[in-house]
Amino acid sequence: GPEDTGLHYDRYLREVIDFLEKDQHFREKLHNTDMEDIKQGKLAKELDFVSHHVRTKLDELKRQEVSRLRTLIKAKQDIEGGNDIAVDHQALLKQFEHLNHMNPHTFEVEDLDRLIKSATKDLENYDKERHEEFKRYEMMKEHERREHLKTLDEEGRRKEEEHYEEMKKKHADHPKVNHPGSKDQLKEVWEEADGLDPEDFDPKTFFNLHDANGDGFFDEQELEALFTKELEKIYDPTNEEDDMVEMEEERLRMREHVMNEVDSNKDRLVSLDEFLVATKKKEFLEPDSWETLEQNQAYTDEEMREFEEQLARQEEDLNLKAADLQKQREDLERQQEQLNAQKVELQQVTELIYIPLEQQQQHDAPQNQQDLGQEHQNIPQENQPLPPGHNSPPHDSPQMPLDHNYVP
Repeated sequence: GPEDTGLHYDRYLREVIDFLEKDQHFREKLHNTDMEDIKQGKLAKELDFVSHHVRTKLDELKRQEVSRLRTLIKAKQDIEGGNDIAVDHQALLKQFEHLNHMNPHTFEVEDLDRLIKSATKDLENYDKERHEEFKRYEMMKEHERREHLKTLDEEGRRKEEEHYEEMKKKHADHPKVNHPGSKDQLKEVWEEADGLDPEDFDPKTFFNLHDANGDGFFDEQELEALFTKELEKIYDPTNEEDDMVEMEEERLRMREHVMNEVDSNKDRLVSLDEFLVATKKKEFLEPDSWETLEQNQAYTDEEMREFEEQLARQEEDLNLKAADLQKQREDLERQQEQLNAQKVELQQVTELIYIPLEQQQQHDAPQNQQDLGQEHQNIPQENQPLPPGHNSPPHDSPQMPLDHNYVP
């Protein structure tokens, strides 16, 4: 089957395609219908000819996908702490355009249409996002380089700039890059990757050799695989001057270029017919040279300026937030100090109140004990202070004899 597209419903998409491909009749129809017809629902009646076994399997796949989406929705709500709310799954499923949520149990023509439209639209956006991400990556790389230069002295800056220019020169010094999809480019693959005689180059044989899954089409991955030889001329992972993130962007540019030239029905696939038509065009035989990434800066000076301003704003926001947090922290520490001071005061007050009470209790303890057994014998015990109001006898006066039957 096709490789992972990076879409959240990728598995569902691939399983549906795999099952439809198993049906001989549908397979032929799918390959002979162009994208516009598919978008207008012309596959509708064809799905009705698909064998019962395949339809049943598609219904089951759809039920699984609906259930997966419900699980996702529920998990998201659990995480957000909204798990005690009654959930209207139908309303939430409306957010997913790749299936018809009104009939969650059966797979209909509309499901196929929605899946195709969603995948086409989302993959186009996916490529666009990849370009945007690459642009941000390049601007960040340049920004960090400039920031690093600011930290150096004049001599350090000069050396760094020299090194940078030298790396740019080294990177740009490579064999001629053939125009992607041109006869020269494909012949080089035929000769070097396939090990065949360039004199025997034949487009149809070439197509069949590189249609890896044998479905009669070049998909995006199969196309991109054709540019490996060209990319190896420019990029070597062991070279400091070659950036592999840039290599992937170059691969994407090459694939988009060939798709634009060759994929006439815009279904993101190149059929054998489309390929053969392209090999007869003038561009195929005498193409202009290919402008590589280093000849096409990914961003304009204006974009770079905006990017740096945005970074500065973000940094400013972060600094403000940090200052705010620092202030909150100091406030909390002040409050904590006040609380601690209050705690100390309370402890002192407590000691003033409770310590005399404890002493009082100690004074009263023998009295109480005597009250228990010897109400009439107010004999102070040895080493015990007398109750308040009594004068303690002078040390040299004779002690009264103790009652030996009394056990404290």
